[in-house]
Amino acid sequence: MSANGKTTPVSSNGKYALKLQDVHCYYSSFRAVKDVTLDIEARKITAFIGPSGCGKSTVLRALNRMNDLIPGGRTEGKIMLHGKNLYDSDVDPVEVRRRIGMVFQKPNPFPKSIKENIIWGAKVNGYKGNTDELVERCLRGAALWDEVKDKLDQSGLGLSGGQQQRLCIARAIATQPEIILMDEPCSALDPIATLKIEDLMREMVKDYTIIIVTHNMQQAARASDYTAYFLMDRDDRAGRLIEYGETDQLFTNPAHKETEDYISGRFG
Repeated sequence: MSANGKTTPVSSNGKYALKLQDVHCYYSSFRAVKDVTLDIEARKITAFIGPSGCGKSTVLRALNRMNDLIPGGRTEGKIMLHGKNLYDSDVDPVEVRRRIGMVFQKPNPFPKSIKENIIWGAKVNGYKGNTDELVERCLRGAALWDEVKDKLDQSGLGLSGGQQQRLCIARAIATQPEIILMDEPCSALDPIATLKIEDLMREMVKDYTIIIVTHNMQQAARASDYTAYFLMDRDDRAGRLIEYGETDQLFTNPAHKETEDYISGRFG
């Protein structure tokens, strides 16, 4: 961190999916996140880590304007996608959420068939192609096809937790996003299902940019290419970015004591 308190940029290949510039997030009058400037690498996995209440999920939801749906929620600053600020007045939030999909902490398939879970969101977004091909492509993309191909008309709620989460990932893929956000996608899953999701992420990153919030340090170290560490400011309780860099570097040689304390388990 430089003398003016700004986070020092890390070296990059210059291919960014998103660029955050002086982002502040508010819930009514409370500033939950402050001064976040961060470039997200394209077709890489970036992990947001930090203790509870540090703003990492708030930042994640700001990336596809999900915070707009919370009463009093607002975002200041710029979040740039292809040179366009996603918070400009002429930007459609629904289109933002199509291009930047999201997978939530708890698997939340619709109370519909496996097939309908995939088709519904695609049709809402104007899909006119062959739905059978779409279903197979998305389920294969989520490494679920072989497990469910003979029961596509059965309810998605009948799947195991890990299968439900992969179904939600398949549903997110169906709208053809560029970026997929994952908010603690494995916190409700057992270790075997967690490893399947991590393996899936490594396959998906060939085609998508993935940003994941996780409390699991081992998961961040295993699965991500880049890591951003957030911490709550003691003075105003706003979350702020402490350090960002390549995961291997951040975990083996962090630049800041706060980061070292957290990843080594000495935090608090």
